Amino acid sequence: MAKLPERHTSKAAGWSRRIGAFSLVLLLTVCAGYRLDLVETPPFLWVLAIVALLAALALLLAGLGLSRVWHFGDRGGRDLSVGALLAVLVLAPFGVAVYWATIYPPLRDISTDLDNPPALDTSDRTSDMNVLSPSTPGEQRLQADAYPLVSGRTYNLPFETIVDAVETVLDRRDWQLTEPYPDITGQSQVMITAVAKGFVLGLPADVAIRITNDGDSVVVDMRSASRYGRYDLGDNAARITEFLGELDQQVAGQVGAAPAD
Repeated sequence: MAKLPERHTSKAAGWSRRIGAFSLVLLLTVCAGYRLDLVETPPFLWVLAIVALLAALALLLAGLGLSRVWHFGDRGGRDLSVGALLAVLVLAPFGVAVYWATIYPPLRDISTDLDNPPALDTSDRTSDMNVLSPSTPGEQRLQADAYPLVSGRTYNLPFETIVDAVETVLDRRDWQLTEPYPDITGQSQVMITAVAKGFVLGLPADVAIRITNDGDSVVVDMRSASRYGRYDLGDNAARITEFLGELDQQVAGQVGAAPAD
């Protein structure tokens, strides 16, 4: 009776499962640590890059293992299936981010006043963060086309009422104020600055809210700029529109009035 050749176990399939599992554990661990403020942002971003490379390697090894199983009958079908599944799970958020980068404009500093944006507090910014610079005409056109709802508010109400409404909306958020609320006594303009966390990864962004009394009405402008990342993937615009929308509701609830425009 002919002797059947011995079936080998694919090493690539085994390593695919191990590396895929490690990349998933590493991803969950670093994300949890970052959310709990146990990891600084630059190391967090570097670890994310390593996670993506590990998951891609696990997927490649799964492909090599599949080739061995298909052509030579090696064992390891379960390992390569698990490795490929884990790799896909890990790479899925990165794929979504890449997709968002294709549909959102390449912007990271959004303001309701493009000609004279509110000044951000830069006292604790470091050299590894994004450089703040005036927006170019091209960037202004991109913002206007992509985010038409990002616009300032004008209220025909007392200055003190609007400042109080802004502070009330801010108190509902976990943003970190860079300075205490300003004293508005005798002032016609106040600036409130804070650091906000992103909606998805929690990446920090500098926020400034400018409230100006021009005599006949009160104007509220807002700016949000990402500290890290080439693109904000719509995060800053969403933060501004959500805040100002809630401010409209707060003002209407306080005095039964809507913004002038």
